[in-house]
Amino acid sequence: MDIPNEIIKVQSDMANSDSLFQGIVQLIAQTSHKVAVSLNAEISRLYWSIGNYITTQVRYETYSQYGGQILATLSKRLTEKFGKGYTYTALTRMVKVAREYPDVSMFATLSQTLSWSHFVELASIEETTKRLFYQQMCLSEHWSLRVLRQKQDTMLYERSMIATKSEEEISEQLTKLNDEIITPDVVFKSSYVLDFLGLSGIFSEKELENAIISQLENFILELGQGFAFLERQKRMSIDSIDYYLDLLFYHRKLKRLVAIDLKLGKFKPEYKGQMELYLKYLQKHEMQSGEEKPIGLLLCSEGNTEHIELMMLDEENIKVAQFLAYLPDKQWFIDKLNKAISIAQQYLTEHK
Repeated sequence: MDIPNEIIKVQSDMANSDSLFQGIVQLIAQTSHKVAVSLNAEISRLYWSIGNYITTQVRYETYSQYGGQILATLSKRLTEKFGKGYTYTALTRMVKVAREYPDVSMFATLSQTLSWSHFVELASIEETTKRLFYQQMCLSEHWSLRVLRQKQDTMLYERSMIATKSEEEISEQLTKLNDEIITPDVVFKSSYVLDFLGLSGIFSEKELENAIISQLENFILELGQGFAFLERQKRMSIDSIDYYLDLLFYHRKLKRLVAIDLKLGKFKPEYKGQMELYLKYLQKHEMQSGEEKPIGLLLCSEGNTEHIELMMLDEENIKVAQFLAYLPDKQWFIDKLNKAISIAQQYLTEHK
């Protein structure tokens, strides 16, 4: 039976109306997002301007007794006129951010991506290179404030391999992140916390590998953004001898295959030779056009920092890290980083 033209017209009008509605919804959503981003940037610049103005006008340090009195009076008057948002604490934060980010043009650029809450959190980090690390990672990986705080709580900077470099090297590598240029020292860590595996007591490498596979999502989160799992027990046949790589990953930004070998105990020199064999095989048989040379990560259950540093300081394609079955206190990471920095500085001094 033929469908009346009137019904066909109604159905067509309804389809057009729905299409029109969805199109307008998309336009409103896009504009609302742009307005929110613009408003966030404008508020951040306002708060920075207030902090900068206070800094330049008040000759006394704001944390001194007299400076504190001035801010308290100013806060009361601003609150009476404009309402919430100008408490004593809020004003001190504005001053702190303006002091840590004195370049107005740089601040304006950063405020297009980072929220005021990001700036407040970053300004609380006293060490310049450490602050730059978290700032650039926020920009590169689009961290929320919650993620930024979580990364600080797990001592990400202290665990990053880049933290052992000189201030000049750290600044140079992190600045390149603005151009989407990332280096292995930014990607890899010196310590990986695998407490989510639930391993305790004595366990074998096979049990460790099985636990990682069963908790693969959490393992990738601990590795960091950009990792993609490819294969476990990757078979490599060389001169009729079969070798097996524990885990094979790919990193999107590095554009490299990442070979991971799991080892119980401390790092041993022969592990380096074994990994070199794996990497050469992957380069010859698995590397695709447009990719960089494969890179290896040796994950050992025990740390022997001095031995690793002396053997691996000049090694670009093989990284050695310690995995931890539990989360130690923060001082443990600080002490380990300080020791690594000391060894690196001594090495550089002796080889100038």
